[in-house]
Amino acid sequence: MVLAIETSCDETSVAVVRDGRVLSSVVASQVRLHAEYGGVVPELATREHLRQLIPVARQAVSEAGASMAEVSVVAATRGPGLPAALRAGFTAAQALSFRLGIPLFGVHHHEAHLYSPWIAGHPPVADWNAFRPNVSLIVSGGHTMLVSVEGELRHRILGGTLDDAAGECFDKTAKLLGLPYPGGPWVDRLASEGDPAVFSFPRPLLNEANHDFSFSGLKTSVRYFLDRHPGLADDPRALRDLCAGIQSAIVDVLASKTVRAAKQSRVTCVTASGGVSCNSGLRRELQARCDRAGIALRIALPSLCTDNAAMVGILAERQQMLGVAPTPLDSEPMPGWELGAA
Repeated sequence: MVLAIETSCDETSVAVVRDGRVLSSVVASQVRLHAEYGGVVPELATREHLRQLIPVARQAVSEAGASMAEVSVVAATRGPGLPAALRAGFTAAQALSFRLGIPLFGVHHHEAHLYSPWIAGHPPVADWNAFRPNVSLIVSGGHTMLVSVEGELRHRILGGTLDDAAGECFDKTAKLLGLPYPGGPWVDRLASEGDPAVFSFPRPLLNEANHDFSFSGLKTSVRYFLDRHPGLADDPRALRDLCAGIQSAIVDVLASKTVRAAKQSRVTCVTASGGVSCNSGLRRELQARCDRAGIALRIALPSLCTDNAAMVGILAERQQMLGVAPTPLDSEPMPGWELGAA
């Protein structure tokens, strides 16, 4: 049985996994804590991890109907992420590994996201038999990247963001519109009632041959547009149309480049994960484009899109099964760990 810990940013999460099945997954969100600052404050996030970790772990073990005596592997996110936040969870995992004399697996956060779309059902179970090569979109507040997943534990980055991530663009444009933090879900809700054709915004790098993304220009375009039209966002109808236009621009770039990469890679499957993959507009557009291209689409369950320990535990268990060596007990967290790097 695997006990997994995730503390890479502002979610304190512990999960219990056995034989590919998620027995429990508890997430303590810090959204309210950081809302007044308009973004994650690293020092506050770390302090909250230290406060929440033991209660969350106890709850996860209890909900799994298990005991600590049954834990045979401990896993934790080793990177990338906020340095002090990562250390809070990884150090706890090291201590548990030493105390119980069990293997430690330090998991790459993005790699866990790569395989989260293959976890489905209630309760969630990893369907490794269904796994096939795919192009995966990881899209969140901190990261936007396309990855070619050629086989289990074999992947290479095709492209990534050159500046702002898509989720960051959602949140920052939402702030320009006067919406609360985190702004992404607010934009999504308001966009569903708006007309994306009313206000058109640029689609950065949409027609470039590469697989990279850039969203800083879109954010700047929205800021200049609002400067030229003061008070426009105060009108409820216009606000909904603005959200629809912004979301349409972001989603168009993400969906277009993802499906294009899948065609060029000659795969028949696309996957998506990360917090922004909860966006209803992105889900619809990815599905529509994949359907037209004859490509299968798998998107992580909403509960597994945002940071969570379940995907960390599932991947660690699979790594052990496939013969990956445990992480040395004296290892350090790796805040800047690049996907695919040793």
